[in-house]
Amino acid sequence: METGSKGPAGETIDTPQHRALGSASRASILQLVRAAGTGLTAADVVAETGLHLSTVRAHLDRLAETGLLVKARASGGQPGRPAWRYRSATADPAPAPAAYRVLAAALLEHLSRAGGDTREVAAQAGESWGRQLAAAARPHPDAVDAVVEVFDGLGFAPQRPPAEPGTIHLHTCPFLELVGQNPDAMCGLHLGVVRGILAERGASGEGAVLEPFGAPSACVVRVPPPAADPR
Repeated sequence: METGSKGPAGETIDTPQHRALGSASRASILQLVRAAGTGLTAADVVAETGLHLSTVRAHLDRLAETGLLVKARASGGQPGRPAWRYRSATADPAPAPAAYRVLAAALLEHLSRAGGDTREVAAQAGESWGRQLAAAARPHPDAVDAVVEVFDGLGFAPQRPPAEPGTIHLHTCPFLELVGQNPDAMCGLHLGVVRGILAERGASGEGAVLEPFGAPSACVVRVPPPAADPR
């Protein structure tokens, strides 16, 4: 049974998040996911708890709906439609510039009515957007640095790990609320932005991938090295 908890003055706390945590199973699952830096799939949770898969999926989705977890496809950069991976929601980052949020929200509304591969359609829109953002940014001899600058301006707190050339860690997501509404669309949009930036700076974006939860506390962008000059 789920009941409201009491606040410091004795008032009943009755928010969606508190109601979601009124279930001991959901509270335990939330702790498991929070302890896993790169998140867990429903199958991972089943292996840890012994609960039925359908029950685990329902608990995970309830936690995601209330904003306690976020989810994205556990693709590892591979094609296809792999399982959802769930990760603890971080503290709210600074919101993206208003114009970008309006654009992203409009895209989600359009995709909700359109058919086809949501992620691919979003990636195509993102590529066009990425070209525009790169054209307005400072010139960089390194196309990966151009990606870092644009995503920094959008509020993703990007970092390039020194030991991983061509890799960018995105530590926050200013579009997290929209990601919760349609993870495939938003992750596809951001991958398209990466590809558009690279194309605008004369690099190939075809092999670029975005791995949701690819590192502890970060999504990972991987940019392939430039092709060798055949001459």
